[in-house]
Amino acid sequence: MLQIQENVSLKNFNTFGIEVFTRYFVEIAHEDNLVELFADPQWQQTDRLVIGGGSNLLLVNDFNGLVIRMNIRGIEHRISHQDIFVEAGGGEVWNDLVNFCVDRGYAGIENLSLIPGSVGASPIQNIGAYGVELKDTFVSCRAFEIATGTFKTFTEADCKFGYRESVFKNELKGLYIIVSVKFHLSLIPNINTQYGAIGQELAVRGITSPTIKDVSQVVSHIRVSKLPDPSTIGNAGSFFKNPLVSVDEFKVIQSKFPDVVNYPGGEGLVKLAAGWLIEQCGWKGKTVGNTGTWKNQALVLVNHGGATGTEVFSFSSQIIDSVYTKFGVMLQREVNIIS
Repeated sequence: MLQIQENVSLKNFNTFGIEVFTRYFVEIAHEDNLVELFADPQWQQTDRLVIGGGSNLLLVNDFNGLVIRMNIRGIEHRISHQDIFVEAGGGEVWNDLVNFCVDRGYAGIENLSLIPGSVGASPIQNIGAYGVELKDTFVSCRAFEIATGTFKTFTEADCKFGYRESVFKNELKGLYIIVSVKFHLSLIPNINTQYGAIGQELAVRGITSPTIKDVSQVVSHIRVSKLPDPSTIGNAGSFFKNPLVSVDEFKVIQSKFPDVVNYPGGEGLVKLAAGWLIEQCGWKGKTVGNTGTWKNQALVLVNHGGATGTEVFSFSSQIIDSVYTKFGVMLQREVNIIS
């Protein structure tokens, strides 16, 4: 029997550590729990918020609805020659899955080490880092359709992945709950060290022929050196997306700011480093009230203690305005704003 709790604090369920309350709260440990929950018409009609690790959220106000915390666990894998198929429950911690695969030599997601959050949230955001995105190894996900009480499998094509985008953030937003995700990995690694400081750090360590474990360890080291630990100081990781601009727009920006940090963004596009843009506007390490940017990475907004969601949101708006005024580039929030 499911236990629906009332008036629950969400402070420990969001990595920003924002103190807000939800009217109702339920934890889902098995697929059948979702069937049972939505068999009750009350929850069909109630506002819902589905969370995993709570790492990509900014809670602005109390939530007058039902918060569903996904906690479906389990990792299964099947080996077919050099191909590895791994399926993980939506409630698994993402980095636990990465470690599971790296420890066994299953290559493909090692560059995504130490990204906060749950497996179930990973396709929604098409998480990515250091030249790798979730879609590169994604096979399918199994999701619960709230309206019908049935389960559906989504292929990569169904998910319409883009840069930090998927069908689950757009036309299917709020209609499905992801319960498991399947990946296609390999025993033959395709080592990717071209992005960020991976190559430099490997050189410092004297590693010339890195394994996937080397890459995972280096990525973890870089992330720890740049990003604050949510258990120490509230944050949601990268708060803004790296903006994509056309080649022509980039040339204009580069003519004014020759040192602008950039990466290939796909056909006809250039990706700019949002952290660099923010830092150039003087925001790195700045504190305003109870919030601010992290001292080592301007892309990360932090809760210094007692910050409200409104305070953090307002601070982020100031940064967006500042970057637009200086560079003519409009930053977009990567974090989901729940107001």
